[in-house]
Amino acid sequence: MSSVAGGVVGTTAVFSGAGGGVPLHVLAVDDSSVDRAVISGILRSSRFRVTAVDSGKRALELLGSEPNVSMIITDYWMPEMTGYELLKKVKESSTLKQIPVVIMSSENVPTRISRCLEEGAEDFLMKPVRPSDVSRVFNRVLP
Repeated sequence: MSSVAGGVVGTTAVFSGAGGGVPLHVLAVDDSSVDRAVISGILRSSRFRVTAVDSGKRALELLGSEPNVSMIITDYWMPEMTGYELLKKVKESSTLKQIPVVIMSSENVPTRISRCLEEGAEDFLMKPVRPSDVSRVFNRVLP
């Protein structure tokens, strides 16, 4: 089931892992509608509940009203607020800092990758993101 409203796409899927039917909620953040659709499709096929938004600002708004986000996966380069800036805001927040954040980028810049990991990102994925990338990260980070 999918719905689109003001740049936000919501999809529900049930996680069949150790949670036994409990959906894990992943927030996908990317200004590219194509990349949002790709990552949402990969996450959906992995049985996650997905909410996709088009900016770091919208992600923070959603996080303020949705307490049950299990992980954030965000693009690095976005207008207004980069994925790095979103990562910093999440990690500086006493209520959000426990949420794992994964950064994605089509640019392989070692200093950028190191900076994100040092700031608290769980991983840095190169685009195009593949299902095996998502599976590896989520199996390591989520229960």
